[in-house]
Amino acid sequence: MDIAQERHPLSVLLKCRGWTSAAFLHMLAERHRKLGYGGIASRKEKVSRWIAGVSVPAITTQYAMADLLQIHRREVTAHGWPSWLCLAIHDDRVVLESPWTAAGSLKVLGEVGGPVDRRAFLIASTHTLAAMAAQWATAEPATASTSGRRIGAEVADQLDTRLAALRHLDDEIGAGHVYDAATTEIRLIRRLLSEAAYSEQVGRRLFGAAAEACRLAGWCAYDNGYHAEAERQFFAAMRSAASAGDETIGALTLAFWANQRYATGTPRVALDMLERALASRRITSGRVTALLYARQARAYSLMGEAVPAYRAAEAAFTAYGKAGPAGEDLPALYWMNMGELHQFAGSAALSLGEPRRALEHFDAAVRGEDAYDSGQEARGAAIYLARRAEAHLAIGDLDAAVEVAEQVLQLMGGVESARGGSALQDLRAELLHHKDVPVVSGFLDLTA
Repeated sequence: MDIAQERHPLSVLLKCRGWTSAAFLHMLAERHRKLGYGGIASRKEKVSRWIAGVSVPAITTQYAMADLLQIHRREVTAHGWPSWLCLAIHDDRVVLESPWTAAGSLKVLGEVGGPVDRRAFLIASTHTLAAMAAQWATAEPATASTSGRRIGAEVADQLDTRLAALRHLDDEIGAGHVYDAATTEIRLIRRLLSEAAYSEQVGRRLFGAAAEACRLAGWCAYDNGYHAEAERQFFAAMRSAASAGDETIGALTLAFWANQRYATGTPRVALDMLERALASRRITSGRVTALLYARQARAYSLMGEAVPAYRAAEAAFTAYGKAGPAGEDLPALYWMNMGELHQFAGSAALSLGEPRRALEHFDAAVRGEDAYDSGQEARGAAIYLARRAEAHLAIGDLDAAVEVAEQVLQLMGGVESARGGSALQDLRAELLHHKDVPVVSGFLDLTA
């Protein structure tokens, strides 16, 4: 089975239930007939075609499938094919359908603290995401807890310190190991929320820490290519942010979630998420606002819409100019500076087919007092350098492209990151078009 098939919810569902394609089709045909829809062909190739995206089951077939899986038929039309299948996977159903209350947030936190799986599909439909964003904005925050051993603000302080350490560790060694550590934090915070007594203020801080731990876990899962797990973590982060009454961490989560969405081929969905976040009037971080606009620029650029992309990039620079000192802003955005915004703008220009404009931004990113720190995070630096190399390739400067490509190779050594590895593979694929040029062939031999 290839990667595309492994990513499909139906493939995962059959594996979880222990059903073969033939057995599944036999049960489906019986249910279809029992519901009065008549007979359906039972060749097992039908399942393969559904999983491969070659065809979509007829609506009556989907209704019969939902009945077989004990899912209400309204979910079929509400979520669409194949997203509604995720509701038949228990942990996804809890994440998607739990109430937007403190108790609901705790229930979801209990579902996302386990080991990462191999599912790589996206679990949320456009309808689901729109509903989530609306509920996030109106959910009631948590109240005090009076049962259990009482804990105070010092515990929340310690959790914040631990999460800050994890963010920096992610910079150093990549997402693989940090995901496991972040889920350990989620389990710890959930236990405190469930078993301890605390004031309303401390409770909200604990939920805020849970939101940040889930956001970090979601980012790590995405960075390693586990897209379903990333979305489950982002859902949990949004619920915990709502219980914390903290729209800033919710908006930050949407910024990272939008990155996943436009990088996996749904930039319009990413824009909807970003617009919802920017509509908030309670974002307390100028850097979060700048990041939201920067992500907007990237989403528009991937859609080929130059005017709104460049407008969003300018809005990002303006928002950053109004932000206060880094020490007074959201700790999770310690890495956000003017150089980072130039990297975003350069990436957008490159996607829009303007490599020279992209190189101007990439050069500006590493100049000046507020420059991009390439030593802070090897993974991010490698990805931006890969884009710089692509820009050199686009204008025909092969020597510069290979020189930068060699830096990418050096930076990625020892860092776990599916995104970083993919950036290097994409760059190598572009260089293959020039394999007869000696300077290029030498690099290709080195990375064969």
